[in-house]
Amino acid sequence: MRTRFDEQLQRLNTEMITMGSMIERAIETAGALISTRDQEVAQKLRDGDNEVDRKEREIESMCLRLILMQQPVARDLRLISAALKMITDMERIGDQASDIAEILCMPVKGERLTFPAHLENMAQETSRMVHKAIDAYVARDLALARQVMEDDDIVDDLFDQVKVELMGVLNDYCVTGEHPDGMQLLDMLMIAKYFERSADHAVNIAEWVEFAVTGEYKGERLS
Repeated sequence: MRTRFDEQLQRLNTEMITMGSMIERAIETAGALISTRDQEVAQKLRDGDNEVDRKEREIESMCLRLILMQQPVARDLRLISAALKMITDMERIGDQASDIAEILCMPVKGERLTFPAHLENMAQETSRMVHKAIDAYVARDLALARQVMEDDDIVDDLFDQVKVELMGVLNDYCVTGEHPDGMQLLDMLMIAKYFERSADHAVNIAEWVEFAVTGEYKGERLS
């Protein structure tokens, strides 16, 4: 019986790694689109979100079956519970990558405005956070998980800088009396917000890795 359960846990781990790879690719692709604005790639990323959603449902069903049929306890229950929580954050990262792609697929009026200089850096830092969060899960690496939590400040600071840059653009237009395409500026702010939220979800994943390893969630003992 235990051997069968261990095999099911290993399968769960494999599926989690697969979903993690999917969302890593998604957020990395979204980040690359900041410089390329490749419409074909953006459309594929936007449409590919269904695969992430499907994988989330598969893993959720697997976790619920394990809980109901095997009635795991202690560390095994922590692993399964953490997986249930993590897939929600993974799915949201996939959603936000798709949302970024959808914005970049939209037609614009007139000439395309230049993205804020710090937005590309923000995208890269977010991608690194997601990658490290998934690696922390795979390796059950507590130190790496905690590094992800600390890295969130970097993305937050970059988000603030992007907002300052966008406000500077608006001020420049006010001085010259020109009228910018306000929708493009709002879209840029939304893209930055999606990256910021993706970084927050990476932190959530890291916090559940910590729980799976230690039984503590945000400093509180849950098991």
